[in-house]
Amino acid sequence: MHELDHQLATILYVDDEEMARKYFARAVGADYDVLAASSVDEAIDIMEEAHGRIDVLVTDFRMPGRDGGDLLRQVEQCYPHIVRILLTAHADKDVLLETVNSGEIFRILEKPLDLMAVRSTLRQAVDLARERNARQQRLMAINETLSFLAHELNTPLATIVNFSRGIQRRCGADASLRQQEEIGNAALSVYSNARYCLSVLSTFVDSVRNAASVPAVGAITSAQQLISSLLDTYPLSPTQRSSIQTDIREDFGITALPNCVALVLSSILGNSLRALQGRPTPQLCFTVLVDVRPQIRISDNGPGIPREVLERLLVDPVTTHQEAGGSGWGLIFCNRIMQSFGGSMRIRSEAGEHTTVTLEFPAVKDHVKRSAP
Repeated sequence: MHELDHQLATILYVDDEEMARKYFARAVGADYDVLAASSVDEAIDIMEEAHGRIDVLVTDFRMPGRDGGDLLRQVEQCYPHIVRILLTAHADKDVLLETVNSGEIFRILEKPLDLMAVRSTLRQAVDLARERNARQQRLMAINETLSFLAHELNTPLATIVNFSRGIQRRCGADASLRQQEEIGNAALSVYSNARYCLSVLSTFVDSVRNAASVPAVGAITSAQQLISSLLDTYPLSPTQRSSIQTDIREDFGITALPNCVALVLSSILGNSLRALQGRPTPQLCFTVLVDVRPQIRISDNGPGIPREVLERLLVDPVTTHQEAGGSGWGLIFCNRIMQSFGGSMRIRSEAGEHTTVTLEFPAVKDHVKRSAP
């Protein structure tokens, strides 16, 4: 369910008559969050600050200075997601026909306002705004997923290429036992990286399919479901799987870009597994909880991250595994995806001890409470 489904839609009402603005706010204020402007310029100022939460624009046509037609044209160009409704008390048919034919408005309402007609039109306009918003979210999910796909596949594919060349060079008939062992290790690495690529591609295909379809009403992906799906599909060895624990203290629904969040979790898991290679008692834990805001924490007892690297990790392309083909862009992409829907990402690390990555999500109306397995 999209966030719009459990918060009031926002209507911007523009009219130079103060009494008209007060009447409109009283008439629909119980059902909508109403913002008011007395001129086109004031309306533009409001939209520059709050266009992200404005769903519907209702504007009078005849106003001093710039008229409603000018406002509709500017909003159509700058904020096309806002559904536009025109009010008029004048039978200026040529102007109205031009406005309608140019596709700048959703409906025309006549003054004096008929409350039943206003409420019916606003309901339809809000439904359209939600549909546009959902479409934009799906397009953004595909765009972010494409960026993630390109990044996540680059490192393992480069590793496959390098090891394949190494295998080719060592595959002589007179290969020593040591060379044969190196060939076997290289082949195992190729196999592991190829499996990871297939896993990421599978996640990408599912993401595109889900983004291209209209989500079922009320369908919510929980944090626990994302983690369970990740652990079921990620190419983990038996030793790696036995080192991973989940601690579900309080589950919650993930309503924004769940497939991109799944890729974020996959990327962080991959980083943790690399950090745990060679550790005598590797441990990795996914913790789901609600501490002021919903959170997923991924903790490992790896070697930690040097302070000079940690300070730059989310803003600059720095990496601690450059020899394996890492570019340092992975966590930057993760952070951008979290920020794209109002979330955040934090990293704490102690050199030689542990690293904890915290994904923080926007507050949701209802938590999905579940006890730890």
